[in-house]
Amino acid sequence: MTGMFSIVAEFILGYLCGSIPSGLWIVKTLYNIDIRKYGSKNIGTTNVFRTVGIGAAALVLLADMLKGIVAVAIINFMFHDAAANLIAAIGALLGHNYSLFLNFKGGKGVATGLGLLLFLMPKVSAADLIIWLVLVILTRYVSLGSVTAAAVTPILAWYFNYPGPYVIFGTFAGIFVIIRHKDNILRLLSGTENKISPGSVKDLQKK
Repeated sequence: MTGMFSIVAEFILGYLCGSIPSGLWIVKTLYNIDIRKYGSKNIGTTNVFRTVGIGAAALVLLADMLKGIVAVAIINFMFHDAAANLIAAIGALLGHNYSLFLNFKGGKGVATGLGLLLFLMPKVSAADLIIWLVLVILTRYVSLGSVTAAAVTPILAWYFNYPGPYVIFGTFAGIFVIIRHKDNILRLLSGTENKISPGSVKDLQKK
């Protein structure tokens, strides 16, 4: 019973931290704008960048990464157990994508997933970031970089010989991020995906 209680508690802590709608709150605080009404209507870093610019997007990226890191860091401090970290990490990723504060809607998991990887598997996160950056710089398709990095995450986790639960998380996170990008993948295949470019509040005010 104690084991089941621990698993539930680990998941709930991760889920609650992940549920914090960083993008919505940061943009609302800075510009009094509901980011869900603009662009792709997503609360993540990419839509914030396209809508109000790099400054707010950087804050959202950092906050989305930190909320996953904080959740797993607490669990790791308490239990020092890879399996417990796995449960909290899955909770955080699901919380970001299906936020308790947004009627179970949210982002696509890239920034929060990157934060989780940074804490659990720093070598994998570094490799993923390089892959993402190279593809985004060369193609200007954020979705292509995100999906490709997600696809290689479990392979990298296995290659760098991380613990089994972390490889499982890498597999789960990779598949999950790809599924969340299904519409982007279809647009990439049809040639209708939007390339990344920064927006600004002044542009919104002109509309």
